[in-house]
Amino acid sequence: MKDFHRQSGFTLVEIAIVLVIIGLLLGGVLKGQEMITNAKVSKIDTDFKGITAAILAYQDRYGVLPGDDPAASTRFAGTWAGTDNGNGNGVIQGTWNSTTNTQETRKVWKHLRGSGLIKGPVNNTAASYQQPSNAFGGMLGIGFNDYSLAGLTIVFGQIPGNIAQILEAKHDDGSPSSGSLQGHNTQTAYNVATTYNIAYGQ
Repeated sequence: MKDFHRQSGFTLVEIAIVLVIIGLLLGGVLKGQEMITNAKVSKIDTDFKGITAAILAYQDRYGVLPGDDPAASTRFAGTWAGTDNGNGNGVIQGTWNSTTNTQETRKVWKHLRGSGLIKGPVNNTAASYQQPSNAFGGMLGIGFNDYSLAGLTIVFGQIPGNIAQILEAKHDDGSPSSGSLQGHNTQTAYNVATTYNIAYGQ
């Protein structure tokens, strides 16, 4: 007699169930990524509003811009030096991503921390002057006259191109080189494969 061996394998129903499960898992992952991205975009908006409010509150209380305050070292508790004062000329001088503590664009963070308007140390360490990070891991800085914007700017560094497109669609004219939100001096559209430093004008 011939010995017939049963061939083992998946039935069509079993394969269909596995494919459905894989589809659900992929859908969940993609939806989760979308939710994370949306949360980060919302965090950019929240940080912009929060920093703007802190700067305006400082100016309202003390009559000068943070970073440019010539009397900051005598106003607040903590460890201060005369070099922590600004020059009081109405401009926050320096580059938004400066690493030099004597530039007003770095002093602004110590002034805001000293006033209690944002959290952070108020001492003679670099952490007192350090710009915070934004939701996408780049720097959040304060500058003046960035790109073709005039006056005070709040800059979010290393923003992915697709996120820059979303921010432009929500808040501005869609162009990186015009309007109140700018990411490049000459481009007319954002490249999704590129990261940008996005400057908000005040």
